[in-house]
Amino acid sequence: MTDLQPFIAGLPKAELHVHHVGSASPRIVSALASRHPDSPVPTDPEALADYFVFRDFAHFVEVYLSVVDLIRDAQDVRLLTYEVARDMARQNIRYAELTVTPFSSTRRGIPDAAFIEAIEDAREAAEAELGVVLRWCFDIPGEAGLEAAEETTRIAVEHQCEGLVSFGLGGPEIGVPRPQFKPYFDRAIAAGLRSVPHAGETTGPQTIWDALRDLRAERIGHGTSAPRDPRLLEHLAEHRIPLEVCPTSNIATRAVTDLEQHPVKDMVAAGVLVTVNSDDPPMFGTDLNTEYGVAARLLDLDETGLAALARNAVEASFLDPAGKAKLAAEIDAYTAEWLRR
Repeated sequence: MTDLQPFIAGLPKAELHVHHVGSASPRIVSALASRHPDSPVPTDPEALADYFVFRDFAHFVEVYLSVVDLIRDAQDVRLLTYEVARDMARQNIRYAELTVTPFSSTRRGIPDAAFIEAIEDAREAAEAELGVVLRWCFDIPGEAGLEAAEETTRIAVEHQCEGLVSFGLGGPEIGVPRPQFKPYFDRAIAAGLRSVPHAGETTGPQTIWDALRDLRAERIGHGTSAPRDPRLLEHLAEHRIPLEVCPTSNIATRAVTDLEQHPVKDMVAAGVLVTVNSDDPPMFGTDLNTEYGVAARLLDLDETGLAALARNAVEASFLDPAGKAKLAAEIDAYTAEWLRR
């Protein structure tokens, strides 16, 4: 894996499962915590490392929401968004579909129009100044219930901002059944958005089936439990429904106990279209380059295999055809040049 790191670092990449607030670096989190001293989040960047050690998924959600609480005005939103793009640029991420949770900000008093303006301004600046193309997945925080679903759907449908391409559902799965969100996904899909809910991370394959049947999922966030149901794996492979796999995240949240036994190997063996992602990278002590290294080890990939993995993300993305062709060609050209050395 070590020998592959220089190749991975320069490889043009797309990322499809990465959270907006969850991508806040320790430096940014520390700065925000200093601005908001009533928060339990430490201001010392070193102390944040201990703060981001999770007992289980429920504890992860608790910590995540405490960081969400640091985003209290449009300036915070804009700063966070641009700085996330800066970190992506350092990793040669050319395109990312960032999962954004408007409800977390609007319920804290940020007007939805101001929130949209902040992320769109950052998006335009990131593309012009950093060469990173950002698109948005507006997601429902499942733990907040149907009120959050209604508000998220309203914002997504009413604003239809240029960067918005998809509609998702995150947060805990246990006690938050997917079918109850069907009316909201129906409205979002009718408005032209693509369906990309989380499913099957901390629950079984039935949650994935529910996401496919009730929410009309075109991609599945995590899908960790899919290999428990061979029929489901066959369905995913046959219909080319991608899984957004986040190996280090699954270990950090205890969704998977042992990285060496991660189900990504079974997914790939079944012919499922797998993409590798970082989820909430600073919280999990990772980034997309690190996740590609993990995938190389778990799947026994060389440079050609890693390039194919990068092309998977392009294929599974909601980029327009011209954008997909351009990024895939860039991946191929980089790989061919590397192998000629």
